[in-house]
Amino acid sequence: MATFVLIHGGGGSSWDWHLLGPELTGRGHDVVVPELPIEDRAAGFAEFCDTVVNAVGDRSNLVVVGHSYGAFTAPLVADKLPVRLLVLLTPMIPKPGESPGDWWGNTGHRSVEGLSEEEQFYNGVPAEIVAEASAHGRAQLSAEWNEPWPLDAWPDVPTRLLIAREDRFFPPDFQRRVAADRLDAVPDEIDGGHTVTLSRPKQLADQLTAYLPR
Repeated sequence: MATFVLIHGGGGSSWDWHLLGPELTGRGHDVVVPELPIEDRAAGFAEFCDTVVNAVGDRSNLVVVGHSYGAFTAPLVADKLPVRLLVLLTPMIPKPGESPGDWWGNTGHRSVEGLSEEEQFYNGVPAEIVAEASAHGRAQLSAEWNEPWPLDAWPDVPTRLLIAREDRFFPPDFQRRVAADRLDAVPDEIDGGHTVTLSRPKQLADQLTAYLPR
């Protein structure tokens, strides 16, 4: 049995994982879904990491999954705890000393013009789930936006990258380029959009559990 530690993205919450969690527990695994203190103006990377570490407690066999902006926090946790696997899902891949605010320009990210927020983030998500999403979003007021990412190097933990083929927010070609530039890695791919956690939870659970050693 593995313990999947699921770290949400910017403006998100534990609700973002509410469909994936049962898929993983149904396969016999434990799930930890912390709420990062994004509404706390005093909270930064240290507080984000501490929140996850405290939520994990004494659990073992950890697989840490960072979705989107959560990829800034996931490696910090892997640097603190005995993590067996780190998975970055449709991620913002950080580099040492880089702030989240600088990431966009440094990576050359360009928004797709003419698309609404719903079209960018929720393509492929059932309409009834999209209708619920706004009630679970939270304001990202925390202090880490301008903080340099604190690690000097990537943690010595096996790392997998997983991108979504229909992602409109971080298009696949962009993700492949950033993965090659920053981690010299080729990402795996899954059908779905940026919030594949909501559009294809079963397929995502299959992919995540397939990463576990046999």
